[in-house]
Amino acid sequence: MMQRALFSRGALLAQQTSAALEGPLAARSAPVLLRQDRSMSSVTIPPPACMLRPLEVPLRYLFGPGPSNVPPRILAAGSRPIIGHLHPEMYEIMNDIKKGIQYAFQTENNMTIAMSGSGHAAMECAVFNTVEPGESVLIAINGIWGERVAEIAERMGANVQRMVKTPGGYFTNTEIEQAIKKHKPVLFFLTHGESSAGLCHPVDGIGDICRKHDCLFLVDTVASLGAAPIFMDKQNIDILYSGSQKALNAPPGTAPISFNDRACHKMFNRKTKPVSYLFDMTHLSNYWGCDGKPARVYHHTGPVSGFFALRESLAILAERGLEESWKKHKEVAAYLYRGLEDLGLKLFVPERDLRLPSVTTIAIPEGYDWREMLTYIMKHHHMEMTGGLGPSIGMVS
Repeated sequence: MMQRALFSRGALLAQQTSAALEGPLAARSAPVLLRQDRSMSSVTIPPPACMLRPLEVPLRYLFGPGPSNVPPRILAAGSRPIIGHLHPEMYEIMNDIKKGIQYAFQTENNMTIAMSGSGHAAMECAVFNTVEPGESVLIAINGIWGERVAEIAERMGANVQRMVKTPGGYFTNTEIEQAIKKHKPVLFFLTHGESSAGLCHPVDGIGDICRKHDCLFLVDTVASLGAAPIFMDKQNIDILYSGSQKALNAPPGTAPISFNDRACHKMFNRKTKPVSYLFDMTHLSNYWGCDGKPARVYHHTGPVSGFFALRESLAILAERGLEESWKKHKEVAAYLYRGLEDLGLKLFVPERDLRLPSVTTIAIPEGYDWREMLTYIMKHHHMEMTGGLGPSIGMVS
């Protein structure tokens, strides 16, 4: 259709040129018309050969820290016909997602939404909205995600203080309280499911410490939500976020996040605007119907298909039940531990109670090249495994 249209337009120009050549202005008109014809029809960059071939995606067994294989039911939900992101039906789906996140997080927080983006989007949203330039934040680093949050906070001008342990290490409540007393941060960050080390960090009591010292408690559950118990309200977590692509089994691209009243008070009484317009909760709270206003105003175009898939994954979690999901992950992880140990392999996190049920890490055997092993597994068994992230690269697989 497009080629025929271009041809017709070219033919018309040729006729016009021919007619002009017969008139008194032929000498001047012909070059102008020819230049116009060339500018309208000439394409110097040809179609890339790769785009003329059909899409091919191999079947892989995804046993890395994420994304995970997506069940057919969730894939089918994501392939539903697109509707407008501001349609009433879309708002109803977003309301369902909000309720599903509240259940998964075990919270009654009204300010509960899903970010348009991966877990990093929620990570940045949490920091950008609750911290202002020059304010002190305290980051617990025992893997890549603490490092990442520290860099995000530094980029937006926060005064970043670090508590550091080697991958697989954890922080006692006494250590955390001492550091909070020393640095007086407005925000303390902790990773619940540190996927780069396979650690599930204890959370009990830390929220109480933060409240005692007037500090917000921010927790990352991207790798642990749905796989390990977390209770946002009971554990006094002020800000909690996760991602869609791990234990929730949805495609990457959406990220649940929730703020309690303490966090909202800090967030909506800022002296400066957040550094990001896209992640500004003043606008996002309206887009998700959390600000109490009668009308939702356009802010950005959300990932409609991604929201369909996220809603379905949260529906599956609700049908199964959180406790059953936690139990299943624990049982499967224990079965895997036994099998690995029977093979003579050593698990990276020695304390069983501190292991992340959704991500099992193996200490790389001495004398072996982990890259060669993982390449062999991918080539011959179509299984994805990874060799650590950030500070744990080369230590675990």
